[in-house]
Amino acid sequence: MLQQLKSFFASPYIAVPIGALIISFSPVLVRLTTVSPDSSAFYRVLFGGITLMIISIARREKISVPLKIWGLVALTGVFFAIDLQCWHRSIGYVGPGLATILGNLQVFATAAFGAILFKEIISKRLIVALPLAVIGLFLLIGLDINQMYSHILWGLFFGILTALSYSCYLICLRQSQSTEKKLPLFANMGIISLLTALSVGISMYSTGDSFAITTPHDWLYLIMYGVFCQGIGWAFISKGLPNLPAAIAGLLMLLQPALAFVWDVVLFNRPTGTYGLFGVALVLFAIGMGIYGQQAVTKETA
Repeated sequence: MLQQLKSFFASPYIAVPIGALIISFSPVLVRLTTVSPDSSAFYRVLFGGITLMIISIARREKISVPLKIWGLVALTGVFFAIDLQCWHRSIGYVGPGLATILGNLQVFATAAFGAILFKEIISKRLIVALPLAVIGLFLLIGLDINQMYSHILWGLFFGILTALSYSCYLICLRQSQSTEKKLPLFANMGIISLLTALSVGISMYSTGDSFAITTPHDWLYLIMYGVFCQGIGWAFISKGLPNLPAAIAGLLMLLQPALAFVWDVVLFNRPTGTYGLFGVALVLFAIGMGIYGQQAVTKETA
């Protein structure tokens, strides 16, 4: 029975969606805190990194790998730090709705990187599924014109940088676990998280942002944010990514904003209507269609 469960969770088509489900609670926990956006990002990766390294040490994972692997791991952490900070700045300029949509344009960049860098074949159904998923995301999140502040071009700029850096992060994370002499899973994700914390922390210090956690509730929510979302959630995702085509990985990651919308409705009584519900259904349909189409292509070329 235990072996069957391990086999079930080892499937990348199970591991990545479970990880996306877990990190979909990120906006919920951030919303419950009173710290600044950059501060919440810092403590997310700090507490998550510490958790992952404790697990790595308990498992006696060895971290002796070639220098080029360390370079790839460091690059992954840098891209994730850029992603987090660009996204927060995009929110400041155009609001959370458009910023989230722009950031999740990573699905196109990830598919393109997979095709160009790794010569991955993209099925016709997947090509159709990608824009459908983004349209669904647009419908479920919507745009609040009142939250779109005056400097919209800067918001678009940071939003596109978010998408590109997030895509590069996913590709690098995938590659960091695809090489033969790779770091063990928990050590890999733990070191990436701590490097990201260092990058975000330096940026916060340079801008004078506060590191203070002033209430017990903030401590609780930030620890949960780090342990579950950055620690456990990204461990699942990191486990599954190496065995997925880049385009499918990017598509599956759209489960995160779709599920975050659901939690916003359920937990915070977010007003929703036909467009929002149709958007969720369209995202899920597009993900299913993309996976089915890509699996068919994989079988034909095998």
